[in-house]
Amino acid sequence: MLKVAQLCTAYGRIPILNGVSFAVEEGEFIGVLGHNGMGKTTLLKALMGFLPVTSGRVHFAGADITTAPPHRRARLGLGYVPQGREIFPGLTVHDNLRMGCTKEDGAERDIIAPILDDFPRLKSLLDRAGGALSGGEQQLLAIARCLCGKPRLVLLDEPTEGIQPSIIDEIVETLRRLREKTGLTMILVEQNLDFIAALSQRILIIQKGMITREARPSDLGDPGVVGEFIGITA
Repeated sequence: MLKVAQLCTAYGRIPILNGVSFAVEEGEFIGVLGHNGMGKTTLLKALMGFLPVTSGRVHFAGADITTAPPHRRARLGLGYVPQGREIFPGLTVHDNLRMGCTKEDGAERDIIAPILDDFPRLKSLLDRAGGALSGGEQQLLAIARCLCGKPRLVLLDEPTEGIQPSIIDEIVETLRRLREKTGLTMILVEQNLDFIAALSQRILIIQKGMITREARPSDLGDPGVVGEFIGITA
C-alpha cells in the first residue's frame, strides 16, 4: 500500500530524514520507535505532505504522491492523527466528528453512527465541548474523527502521551478490532513500549533520521535490545 524510497526532508537547512526506506502492506500495523529528536514525527508529517521532500519518492496505493499536497493525500485515503490530538476545543464532540466527514459523500449521520459503535465512550459526550474532555477522551475523539474520513492508511503519532492507562488499553482493543473488521492499515509512532508491542506486527527503529533496524514486538521485552538499538530504557 505504501512504498517509501530514500526519503529525505529538512527544517530549513537542518536535515532531519536521511534516506528513509520502507514499505507497508495492506492491513499491516507498523510501529516506528526511537527516542526524541530522531525524526519520528517528521516522518509522519512528510508522509502526509506537511513537510516538503528534498529527495526520494513516496508511493501510495500505486500513485506517486511525493509532491502531492495534504488534501490530495487525504482524498486518496491517508489519514493523520497528530501528536497532541489537535481536536477543535470549542466545538462539540459531534461537530468534531462532523469535521472528519468533509471528504466523504453521503449523510454525516450514516458516517458517524458506525464510528460511535466502535467508540462507545463518545456516545454520552456528543454535546460536550471537545476542550472539556479528559486527555484520553480527546485522543479517542481524534482517532474517531480521523476514521470518519474512511482512510485506508492511518498515521498515528504518540497516542498515549499524557493519557490514563485504562484508555490506553481501550485504544489498543479498539484498534485491534478495527484491523480485524475493516482491514485498517496503520503506521504508529510511539514511545510506550507495551503499547507499540501490543499493536505492531513489526517495528522500525529510527535513529538520526534513518531506519537502522527492524524489530519484532517480542524484542521489546529484552532491555538489552531496547537499550542498544533504540536508546530507550525499558
